[in-house]
Amino acid sequence: MAAGKKEFHEYLVRQGLKSTRQRDLILDEFLRCASHPSTEELYLRLRKKHPGIGYATVHRSLKLFAEAGIAEARHFGDGQTRYESTASAEHHDHLVCTACGAISEFEDPRIEQLQEKVAKDHGFTITSHRLELYGLCSACSSRPQTG
Repeated sequence: MAAGKKEFHEYLVRQGLKSTRQRDLILDEFLRCASHPSTEELYLRLRKKHPGIGYATVHRSLKLFAEAGIAEARHFGDGQTRYESTASAEHHDHLVCTACGAISEFEDPRIEQLQEKVAKDHGFTITSHRLELYGLCSACSSRPQTG
């Protein structure tokens, strides 16, 4: 069973919840997403192949994935809750374009080392962190300004 699926099914058993075909279809599509989908984006992707799956079912399933620990709800300032799979345990940070909404992931060990140094200098123990940088992606920053 793919990463994330096993954990989700174990969570359902522990919670006394049923494993349904619709939840499995939603989970499969979510795990295939390379992006950070909102409920609406995932719903629109699913609707093409599975028109019987409703928006509310997708929304409840995403919340259930987060409760199970296989997804994390993220807020990137666009007014939508987006979900990120926790199946890839690799830590990464985000670049968020405030014009088009593109979200890019990146890793830089220098940033990680600097965070550790700052924490140590302040007698602080980091248990988790998020770094999100907001600005314009290369496509948006090269567009002529209007107005």
